[in-house]
Amino acid sequence: MIDPLAEVVTLLQPGARFSKLVLGASPWRVSRSDAGQPLYCVILEGACRMAIDGHEPIELISGDFVLIPAAYGVAMSSLVPPPPAVQTLEPIALGNNEFRIGEPDSPVDSRIMVGHCSFGSPDASLLVSLLPQLVHVRGEERLATLVQLVRDESREQRPAREVVLSRLLEVLLIEALRSTAETTASPGLVRGLSDCRLAAAIRVMHEHPTRAWTVAELAKEAALSRSTFFERFNRAVGVAPMEYLLTWRMALAKDLLRRNEGRVADVAQRVGYSSASTFSVAFTRHVGRPPSQYAREEQAATDDT
Repeated sequence: MIDPLAEVVTLLQPGARFSKLVLGASPWRVSRSDAGQPLYCVILEGACRMAIDGHEPIELISGDFVLIPAAYGVAMSSLVPPPPAVQTLEPIALGNNEFRIGEPDSPVDSRIMVGHCSFGSPDASLLVSLLPQLVHVRGEERLATLVQLVRDESREQRPAREVVLSRLLEVLLIEALRSTAETTASPGLVRGLSDCRLAAAIRVMHEHPTRAWTVAELAKEAALSRSTFFERFNRAVGVAPMEYLLTWRMALAKDLLRRNEGRVADVAQRVGYSSASTFSVAFTRHVGRPPSQYAREEQAATDDT
């Protein structure tokens, strides 16, 4: 059976960029802008508060895991932050990617692992749009173990390091996403898959992307009326069913074109278009470049690296 979540994460091509251990001594506050970069953190000891642009602040406790597939403005602080007018001193580097933040004379009361990864896919923004904006998982020891493995591997220069890191990050992302309960997931693929009726429709879209699906046919797969399916899909996934299908077809098409998997006509057939011209119009509207131009430019970029 096709696993839509695994397909999306695999196409994202996650890679390790940086991880660090932050030792916090209350009170402290730190903020940063990551320009859409993926961010994850796990609270190893103690507690803290996190505020993400567009979301209510959340209180994190030991064992909590947070994943933000596209982080912009992120602020973290001790549970009791410094007064607004008081600036926290710059973090002190302790070596080995460990940093201390907060009052120099206060005892450390929190240990936080913060990691930044990158998505190798040039189509990352499109794929990330299928995921929740924020994932918050509480009390999953497996996630803490995976983060520790990522940190240990990133610090060592062992053979096949990059291969191991990419596999670990794939597992970490999938584990984090599938651990998210329906009530805490923001709209996206994960929330759609947590609804067994919608999951049936999403899976057939991934299993048979070439089929000329209609909303009525997808509703039948979900055993729902057309109107109920459409509204429920929109609410859970955040986009209309046919928009989701188009997004997935374009992601597959861009991957095939990058890998030079056949002519434009071949790619068109493999993603559900009856003619190359129809596919070219849809691709150009969605991507901003004709498929032939996209393929040439992506392959030239690959040859230059």
